[in-house]
Amino acid sequence: MTAPLAGLVVLDLTRLLPGPAATMHLADLGADVIKVEDTGEGDYMRGFPPTVRNAAGTPVNPSYEAVNRGKRSIALDLKRPEGRAVLMRLVHRADALIEGFRPGVLERLGLGWDALHAENPKLVVCSLSGYGQTGPLAQRAGHDLNYIAMTGVLDQVRVDGEPAIPNLQMGDLLGGTLSALSMLLAALLAAQRTGQGRYVDVAMTDGLLAHHFFPHADLDAGLRPEAQRTLLTGGVACYRAYRTADGRHLAVGALEFKFWTAFCDAAGLPELVERHWTRGEAPGSDAAQDTIARVAQRIAQKNAADWEKVFAQVDCCVTPVLTPAEALAHPHHNARGLVRRQGDVTEVGPLAQVTGHRWTPAPAPAHGEHTRAILAECGFDASTIDALVQSGVVTER
Repeated sequence: MTAPLAGLVVLDLTRLLPGPAATMHLADLGADVIKVEDTGEGDYMRGFPPTVRNAAGTPVNPSYEAVNRGKRSIALDLKRPEGRAVLMRLVHRADALIEGFRPGVLERLGLGWDALHAENPKLVVCSLSGYGQTGPLAQRAGHDLNYIAMTGVLDQVRVDGEPAIPNLQMGDLLGGTLSALSMLLAALLAAQRTGQGRYVDVAMTDGLLAHHFFPHADLDAGLRPEAQRTLLTGGVACYRAYRTADGRHLAVGALEFKFWTAFCDAAGLPELVERHWTRGEAPGSDAAQDTIARVAQRIAQKNAADWEKVFAQVDCCVTPVLTPAEALAHPHHNARGLVRRQGDVTEVGPLAQVTGHRWTPAPAPAHGEHTRAILAECGFDASTIDALVQSGVVTER
């Protein structure tokens, strides 16, 4: 069996994290992802710290390497008409194009949806931005922190009452990457069935707001969602992290009563079995806080490793809170083949296991590394390619 997306050609005009991560998943599944970069700096994530060496010994940014693995790069000056003409040749043979410019930029270049659709009616075009192509904030700049702030997500992630910035970019990756990936594939499926491409407007804030189910449910019920006081933010004893004697933490996720019962029995707290949220202890209430304090006192009496032994054979949703290094080294993740090393670069994938497809990460491209080969595939002869390179319309590695 071939890779699920083998034969699919995707033009990637994005940079930094959300768009490149979306097309990384497409490349992992066999798509030919062509990274279209400008002839200057290109994707400036390459120059971000830290720097390590890839499998070829070249100094690279490991995050750039990870999210651009398996792609090809062409460096193209879209500000020049000759460069736009080259892009149109690419569009003619592509299945999808994803871009992350400010709204209106491609239209001003003459490369908006109408022009691209006229060139290739089956093309799916996905615009990925912070606030979408319409609305009062459409032109506003932003990053992950701004998007999680604007959608109420950051308000629900607090430590000691203060907003805490998670080191998982939820706005970029949940609101952006996964939204773009799912909607792009849906539009591609429709194009396959109908022969007509579609325009997809993905806003990171849309994706976040659409998935913020539990705070919205609290509001519907007339409640105030408050971080560390609600059911899934640590407001009940059965669903929170506890500090151990050696300063580590256990994550207890015993939401169901059967798991809470098993947890209490294993922890030596049988008297707390009936003090579960399903038994009337409202999240965040004084009774719930008292139960939390009693569990915390008990967990603090042993080291994390000792508790791991206690819960190893107990089905009650208790896990250690691992560091990123410990997570990468965990036998379970490695048994599923998730973690690979390319030189000093860590590659994690695929997103899911698919029958008949064995994922093998390929290196990320250098800036313009495949310019000449891609132009040749589009029908440009050697002399024309030489002229494009000499004029600076395109650059090569």
